[in-house]
Amino acid sequence: MITPSYPPKPSPGDRIAVLSPGAGLPGLFPVPHELGLERLREEFGLEPVEYPATRKMGATPQERADDIHAAFADPDIKAVIASIGGDDQITVLPLLDRELIRANPKPFFGMSDNTNLLAFLYSTGIVGYHGATVMVQLGRPVAMDPLTAESLRAALFTSGPYELRPAERWNDINRDWAEPATFASEPETRPGTGWIWHNADRVAEGRGWGGCLEILAGLLMADREVSHDLSVYDGGVLFLETSEEMPSGTEVFRTLRSMGERGLLQRFSALLMGRAKTWSFEQPNSAADAARYAVEQREAVLSALDIYAPDTLTVLDVDFGHTDPQLVLPYGGTIRVDGPERRITVTY
Repeated sequence: MITPSYPPKPSPGDRIAVLSPGAGLPGLFPVPHELGLERLREEFGLEPVEYPATRKMGATPQERADDIHAAFADPDIKAVIASIGGDDQITVLPLLDRELIRANPKPFFGMSDNTNLLAFLYSTGIVGYHGATVMVQLGRPVAMDPLTAESLRAALFTSGPYELRPAERWNDINRDWAEPATFASEPETRPGTGWIWHNADRVAEGRGWGGCLEILAGLLMADREVSHDLSVYDGGVLFLETSEEMPSGTEVFRTLRSMGERGLLQRFSALLMGRAKTWSFEQPNSAADAARYAVEQREAVLSALDIYAPDTLTVLDVDFGHTDPQLVLPYGGTIRVDGPERRITVTY
């Protein structure tokens, strides 16, 4: 296992690849995609470059792998960002040229289904960045959330420590991208509730690993991009979050239980659990039901830890998952969790 290292950062004016390694949803919903591209240009000073499968729904795994290879091989491309997630990016992984990508390290930004590519980069020796897709975070109606924008800017352009802050207001209720009215006003938000600390009598620092729990479960089942030498995760910081699929507390517990039975869960010095997304178009929870779901998930996480890793420093409801705003985490980079001071600092 290769220890991941940070790739060179882009500068304003550089070209940045915009890919769809998961799903070509920009082809179905061009408005948030175009808005995200505009913000990359005007607010971040970068020149986005699209590839053949970026807007192609139903692109084959090979077509998506070809785009990844082209973006990493091009010396004029200084970073890569995903348009959005998807469902079957795991089928792209066997087609990737590990040596080509290792020889051309670049910052990659993505989340959700992009956990696949982030885990691939980790095992290839490249630090990636969990968060900030074009359509969701950059394409947010009216304006990016300031906390998201600040975190993304720091991750894109700077190297060094960056302290994460709890969201003062947040949201997890989506509006229909097909409706023009969606983009006429900012999403409604509600007051933040802060982070929940457990076993917070110590400081833990290590390389970040994890991502979207449902995708990570798929990687574990397929035996891809998870090292058989579990010692490579010793002392690391595990970070996990769940998607709009809203897995039940039972499902969350079972996944963590399997990680524990494999001997993986107990390797990490700390766990950051993302704030649960509690609403979806398929399951539009009431406020009361949403609150119950969030409690159920927290209890499932702590129950699994009690069995397999009872002393793990844990922070729940951290703002890095499928909720808004979204903090960027370095995947393979250093994360410091200071329990006594109640501070989380990442190294971008």
